[in-house]
Amino acid sequence: MPGVVPSPNAWYHPDAYALENAHVDPDRRVDAVLREVAGWAGLDVVDVGCGLGVMLGRLAGLDPGPGEDAAAAARGAARSVVGVEPHPPLRGRAQRRARALDPAGARVRVVAGTAQALPLPDASVDVVLARWAYFFGPGCEPGLAEAERVLRPGGAVVVVDTDASRSTFGGWFARARPRHDAAAVRRFWRRQGFCERGVDVRWAFPDRASFEAVVRVELPPALADEVLAAHPGTALDDAVAVRWRRTPGRPGSPTDDPADDPAGAAVGGRA
Repeated sequence: MPGVVPSPNAWYHPDAYALENAHVDPDRRVDAVLREVAGWAGLDVVDVGCGLGVMLGRLAGLDPGPGEDAAAAARGAARSVVGVEPHPPLRGRAQRRARALDPAGARVRVVAGTAQALPLPDASVDVVLARWAYFFGPGCEPGLAEAERVLRPGGAVVVVDTDASRSTFGGWFARARPRHDAAAVRRFWRRQGFCERGVDVRWAFPDRASFEAVVRVELPPALADEVLAAHPGTALDDAVAVRWRRTPGRPGSPTDDPADDPAGAAVGGRA
C-alpha cells in the first residue's frame, strides 16, 4: 500500500514480536494510562497499525488484564473495535484473532488500510489508537489529519511509542537509531497540541532464549551482541511515552491541556 512505513520487527519477525507483546509490560501499565486518558468504555475505537491484533481483545473487554475479572473488563469495554493493518500476513493473523474473540464480527473486525487512508467514514469513531505504529514524530502529519477526519467531536487520538530519553532499553534504542532525537520528537508533539505521560514498564521473559530473540529484532546485530553480553537474565527496564489530543466537543480530563501534564511525567515503578 502506498505510504506504508514498514515495521521491521513485526513484519519480518512476527513470532518474536508476539513474544515481545506477551512479555513487555506484563502489568499492563500502559493500558491503564490509555484507559485514563482515552476512556473508551461504550465507545467506538480504531486501532491503527494493529499488527497481530494484540489490543483488539483488550479494547473490547475480551482479554482481561492481571487481576481483572471478566465483569470488570466488560464494564470498560469499547462498543466496537476496528483494527486497521496494511501488511497482509499480519492482517491475516489479526483477523484470525478477531474471529476467535468475536465469531459473529459484531464488535471486533480487522480491515486493510493505512494511517493516511483509513477505510472509515468521517466522524465515525471516538478513539484513534496508534501503538508503536507510524506516528513516530515529524512526517506523520498526514496520519494525524486522517485521524481528525474520522474522529467524532470530543474524540481522542492516542499515540504510544518508546521513550528513548530514559531507561536501559531507551538507551539501547537511542544507540541503534543515532538520528533519533527524543527532544525534537517531544517538541513536535507539543506543537501538535498533544499531552504526554511517561510510563515506566518492565520486560519479564520466561527464559533467556525469548529475551534474546526480542532484543535481536529490536537492535542491529552488533549492538545486540554487545548489550546481551553485558546484560544477564530475562528482565529489563523500559520507558514508554503515551501522547494524546482530544478534539473539541466533549469535555476531557483535567490534563487535556498540554500545559497541565508535563512531558515525561512518569507513572508506575521501574522494574
